[in-house]
Amino acid sequence: MDFRIFSLGSNDPLAEKITAHLGASLGQVKCKTFSDGEQYVQFSENLRGKDVFLIQSTNPPAENWATLFLAIDAARSASAHEITVIMPYFGYARQDRKSKPREPVSARVFATILESLGTDRVLTMDLHNDAIGGFFRSTLVDYLYARPVFIRHFKDVFKDALERDDLVVVSPDAGGVVRAQSYAKRLMRSADLAIIHKEREIPNQIARMKLVGDVKGKVALIVDDMADTCGTLARAASLITENGAEEVYAMATHGVLSDQAHATLDQSPIKKMFITDTIRVADQISSKLEIVSVANIFGDAIKRIQSGESLSALFETETE
Repeated sequence: MDFRIFSLGSNDPLAEKITAHLGASLGQVKCKTFSDGEQYVQFSENLRGKDVFLIQSTNPPAENWATLFLAIDAARSASAHEITVIMPYFGYARQDRKSKPREPVSARVFATILESLGTDRVLTMDLHNDAIGGFFRSTLVDYLYARPVFIRHFKDVFKDALERDDLVVVSPDAGGVVRAQSYAKRLMRSADLAIIHKEREIPNQIARMKLVGDVKGKVALIVDDMADTCGTLARAASLITENGAEEVYAMATHGVLSDQAHATLDQSPIKKMFITDTIRVADQISSKLEIVSVANIFGDAIKRIQSGESLSALFETETE
């Protein structure tokens, strides 16, 4: 089956790396914003009978979602055979449940829209909550993980600490323990883990934090799925340092990096922050940031989708 890959503008550098890995080229599509802020999309080539892959991270602004919706509708109207949305970062994923009266389950709202427009498949990475896939009824949802890329990178970066068995993985909250353990058991012989217990009064503001576990004399690596304002990460790093850690590093798949995140990171005890390129970062970034590309994983996933192979096989070679 013939296929075409299109970038809708939110992360062109990642899209270019994905197609380069596949030995392909990006399809031609026109995306523009009218003077009143409305979005416009037009494909510049024939899509009839083709499998169409649309690459769009849906981090703010909301126009990234609008462009994606318009592109799906245009591809469906152009008689595309199958439409796959490659969404490296699924925006609104943190709004995955109703915690107060009269508020929406926003992740479900966007899942419903994607499905109603005729999306056949969604390919995303490190969802804030994998249960979001349950919001889709007929659209297939495939999960990719940045972990294999990070593990390979960390085995080199933390080579000395790993040889001394001095690395400890830290979960920034109780909800991230499973994720942190998945890294610890693949990196270390002892799989040492520490957990930060935090009480949150309002979004993005932590009232109290407490460290559970021993980090004294260790190299600590905080493992999270996303870095937003970095305020919580900075406080966590300070707490870990106060408890005797020699060095503190942090990693997050998605570098949202909103508000004063770069300045906060610069002023924090964090020595290095590792993120992927699921979200396009600003030109002016913190000197502590190091970006690890996940383009090859997405490229391999596209190959497997086209050939009918298993996507889970991409992760079966990892050390259990």
